[in-house]
Amino acid sequence: MNQTIRNRIAKLREAMERAGVDYYMAPTADFHNSEYVDVYFKVREYLSGFTGSNGTLVVSRDEAGLWTDGRYFIQAENELEGTGITLFRMLDEGVPTIKEYLKDHMKEGQTLGFDGRVVDTAFGCSLEKILEEKKITFAYGKDLADEVWTDRPSLPSHPVMVLDEAICGKSAGEKLEDVRKAMEKEETDAFLLSKLDDLMWLFNIRGGDVECNPVALSYAYITMKECFFFIQDTEITAELRAHAAKYGITLKDYDNIVPFLQSRTEREKVLYDGHNTSYALYCTLREKGECKDGKNPTELMKAIKNEVELAHMEEVYLKDSAAVCKFIYWLKKNVGKMKITEVTAAQYLDHLRSEIDGYLDLSFPTISGYKENAAMMHYEAVEGSCKELSQEGMLLVDSGGQYMGGTTDVTRTIVLGPVSAEIKEHFTAVAAGMLQLTNARFLYGCTGRNLDILARQPMWDRNIDYKCGTGHGVGYILNVHEGPQGIRWRFTEGQTEAVIEAGMDVTNEPGVYIEGSHGIRTENVMVAQNGVKNGDGQFMYFDTLTYVPIDLDGIEPSLLEPGQLKLLNDYHKAVYEKISPLLNEEEREWLKKETREIS
Repeated sequence: MNQTIRNRIAKLREAMERAGVDYYMAPTADFHNSEYVDVYFKVREYLSGFTGSNGTLVVSRDEAGLWTDGRYFIQAENELEGTGITLFRMLDEGVPTIKEYLKDHMKEGQTLGFDGRVVDTAFGCSLEKILEEKKITFAYGKDLADEVWTDRPSLPSHPVMVLDEAICGKSAGEKLEDVRKAMEKEETDAFLLSKLDDLMWLFNIRGGDVECNPVALSYAYITMKECFFFIQDTEITAELRAHAAKYGITLKDYDNIVPFLQSRTEREKVLYDGHNTSYALYCTLREKGECKDGKNPTELMKAIKNEVELAHMEEVYLKDSAAVCKFIYWLKKNVGKMKITEVTAAQYLDHLRSEIDGYLDLSFPTISGYKENAAMMHYEAVEGSCKELSQEGMLLVDSGGQYMGGTTDVTRTIVLGPVSAEIKEHFTAVAAGMLQLTNARFLYGCTGRNLDILARQPMWDRNIDYKCGTGHGVGYILNVHEGPQGIRWRFTEGQTEAVIEAGMDVTNEPGVYIEGSHGIRTENVMVAQNGVKNGDGQFMYFDTLTYVPIDLDGIEPSLLEPGQLKLLNDYHKAVYEKISPLLNEEEREWLKKETREIS
C-alpha cells in the first residue's frame, strides 16, 4: 500500500469538500499546454505518484482514476500500485475517455473543479458541450493543489538568452512581419500567442524554465502596429531589453496578461489557438469580445526549417552522431570488464555530448533501459535501483542534445551478448521498417498517416504493434517534440494532421516492446525535400541527418528482402564515410567492422 499517495488524495478530497467540488481534474500541463513542464506544474505527479510526461488524474469523493497513453502503460501499472488509483489505458478497447467517464459518473448539478490555466481551450470547450445536459458547474479557478502541496516550489525563472541572428536565418522583425500577414489572411486584428516554443522562435530568444527545453514562461499579444511580450521581470536582461526595443516589442509583467486582456477597449478580433491557449485565458477573451480559434501561424513557420537552420543542423547532427558512435564503441569494449549500469552508461554518453562545441544541454533526460526495462518506452533508470549491464541481452538508449545550432534525438538498441532468435527477428523487423520509411518517395500533400505503414508493416506482418506514433518533428535549439508534422497511422481528437512540407524534420522510430522481456527502438531524424516535379505532381523524399550504425549483431540477414538488405548496406556505407573522419583510429576500425556489407 502506498500510504503517501493515499494521504495526498485524502487531503485533496478534504480541499474539494471545502470548495464545493465533486470531481477534480489534474492534467499534465503548465499555463501554456507544454508537453514537458517544470516541477511547479507537476501536480498530477505529486498527487498520483505517476511520473510519466503524459497523464490526467480525476478524483471524486469515492474514486480516483489516471488516464495515460500506451508509452506508459507498464510504468503506470508499477507506479500506481497500492495507491488506490485506477489506471485507464487510453485508446484501449472498452476504456472510456475522460469526457465519457465524467459524463457517465457526474450527477446533474454537480461541480467539476480544475485549474483553468493548465487546461487547454479545446478540451475545456469540449467538456462544456458534453456536460451541458447535466448542468455541470465549472470551477475553473480552483488550483486545489496549493492546499495539499504545502512545500510546492515557486515558478521557475531564468535569464533569457538572445540568439545571434546569424544562426536563425530570419530576424525577429521579419518573423513578426510574416505573422502579421497571416493575421490579415485570418481577418483578425490581434493575435494571442501562448505556446512557449513558438514564442522563443518568433523573438529569436531562448530560456531555461523547463528542463531540457530552452523556453521561458511568457505570452505575446500582437496587433498590426504593436507587440506586447509578457515575461517575468527576473528573466529580463539588458540584452533582451535592447533586442525588444530594436523590434518595437513592449515588455510587460508575466502576471499582467489577464488584466491586460480585460483592459483592452478596442474592438479587436483576436486570433488564438484553442489547443495551445488555456481555458482560463479563453474565458477572458470570450468575455471581452470577439475571438477566432485558429492554428498558430508561427507553428508551421517554425516547423519548416530555413536554409541557415538546416545547414547548422547537418553539422550538429554529424558531431552528435559521432558521440553516439564513440559511446557504442566504449560500451561494447568495456561491458563485462568493468561495472556499468543503466545510469552510468547514460552518464558516459551525456559526458561525450557535453564535450561537443556549442553544447548547451540534453534535449531530454537520457533513456537507458536494459533487457525488460527497455519494454517501457520512457523508462527512467534511477541510481541504486537500476540494472547492471552484462555480456548478454540488449541496452536501449534514447538520447539527444541541445546545441547552438540544433536539437538532436537518436535511439539505438545495442546488443551486448547472446539474444534469442525471436529477439533477432524483432530487431531485424524494426530495422527494416526504419529503412523503408527512410527510403520513402511520396507526392506532396501526403501526411504522416500516408507514410506510417512503411515503418510499421514489418511489425504488423508479425501481428505486433507499438503503441505510439512513428515520428514527430524536432525543434531548432528548441523542444525535442515539435508539431504540426508527425508520422502515425491514427490521429486522435486534438492531434494535428499536417501535410509534410519541404524543410520539415521528423523522427523515424519504429519499435517492438514485449513486456517482461525486451524493448527495441531504432530512431533517426530526417528532413523532407522536394524531388522530381512532373505531370503527376511534386514528388518528395527524405534526407537523413542521423548517422549511427544499426547493430549487426541483432540482424538476421535471411529475414531481410533484397531491397531492405541493400538499404541497410547503403546506410552503413554512408555512416562510415561521414563519421569515420570524426573518430580516432581504434574507433574507426571498430566502425568499419560495424558498417561492413552483409548478405
